[in-house]
Amino acid sequence: MRMVDVIEKKRNGNALTEEEIRYFVDGYTTGDIPDYQVSALMMAVYFQGMSDKETAVLTQAMVDSGETIDLSSIQGHKVDKHSTGGVGDKISFLVGPMVASVGVPVAKMSGRGLGHTGGTIDKLESISGFNVEITKDEFIANVNKNKLAVAGQTGNLAPADKKLYALRDVTATVDSIPLIAGSIMSKKIASGADSIVLDVKTGSGAFMKTLEDSEALAREMVAIGKNLGRNTIAVISDMNQPLGYEVGNANEIREAVEVLQGAKVNDLRELSLELSAHMAVLAKVFPDYDAAYKQIEENIDNGKAFEAFRTFVAAQGGDVAMIDDLSLLPSAPYAVEVKAQEEGYVNAIDAASIGVAAMYLGAGRATKESEINHGVGISLKKKIGDHVKAGETLLVLHSEEEEPKDSTEKALQAYEISSGKPDDLPLIYKVIR
Repeated sequence: MRMVDVIEKKRNGNALTEEEIRYFVDGYTTGDIPDYQVSALMMAVYFQGMSDKETAVLTQAMVDSGETIDLSSIQGHKVDKHSTGGVGDKISFLVGPMVASVGVPVAKMSGRGLGHTGGTIDKLESISGFNVEITKDEFIANVNKNKLAVAGQTGNLAPADKKLYALRDVTATVDSIPLIAGSIMSKKIASGADSIVLDVKTGSGAFMKTLEDSEALAREMVAIGKNLGRNTIAVISDMNQPLGYEVGNANEIREAVEVLQGAKVNDLRELSLELSAHMAVLAKVFPDYDAAYKQIEENIDNGKAFEAFRTFVAAQGGDVAMIDDLSLLPSAPYAVEVKAQEEGYVNAIDAASIGVAAMYLGAGRATKESEINHGVGISLKKKIGDHVKAGETLLVLHSEEEEPKDSTEKALQAYEISSGKPDDLPLIYKVIR
């Protein structure tokens, strides 16, 4: 088999066979096929697309390129949740303990962030002593005992995906839906879950800006799950403004804990209940969505979900005093208010700009070598639809500097003020099964 023939076949719009897909994935992973030929193939895929079968085979080939995690010694049906990323997205810290509180095992492999805020691991490390470098045996024991554990991703999980993503990043082929879907699902399947719930974001702060593209990605990933024997559900949710009111690392942990303790932050509570109920149904713990939703909501109100989070933190070495007294979490020395320059209604908030403003403060990484500052971040005071007067505070920057000029400018650019009140945005657009 020759790589040039595989490239030509896809360039001409024909479907690749399993043998051809595995040939190029294996050859590229081992270094036998050069970058320039795989670059050509990725561009052909970008323009010609892939069938559901091709995408499923590509995903499985990437899974098979490295180690997979065997979770068979964990009792019960393991359900994982994945978000395509957003600003202020702290849903994992809500969904994990909420689902664990009804007996569903959540064994989560998570990564660090590169961009506007830290990843799940970075945020958890806001809690003093929290350890993500636990052994496989400790990880499994924690899930069996407490129904919840989070660990850092192994370096050899789907290595073909890492190589292909790095190549796509420099060849303008990142936003190919089959390639995005295969990249996400290869890591989820290699992580060993029996079923998967996907939170696919859409809007200004999402990777997919339009509902049409978000739905196409959701359907592609659900099809991959079906073809590879994983029950998969995708929920398309709004990211035209940050989730909740807090952006940053310790900020987001603080807000998540407050919601677990009953705080009515409506978008966080509603979305986490939606995702949790689907996870519980996939795990066959409840007969239907309504029954799952009702019980999980009760477990927020009666404190069981918060207790599951507290137990999870303690089991991984975290200082639970920080959970019991949120003022002990890292904080920044300055709280800088950014004020509205005109009166009106908040018509739009560019979530991506809020994320960049947080990164300027030190909440995220501009490069892989950057260090996260857990105490800095942003607290929104006004969201879409709120009325604001000139001089009223839009948001607060938690900063190491008394005058964080770049973040202030970026945050102001994020807000669009208009004379009329905008229509309410839906939080959840569609559920794809």
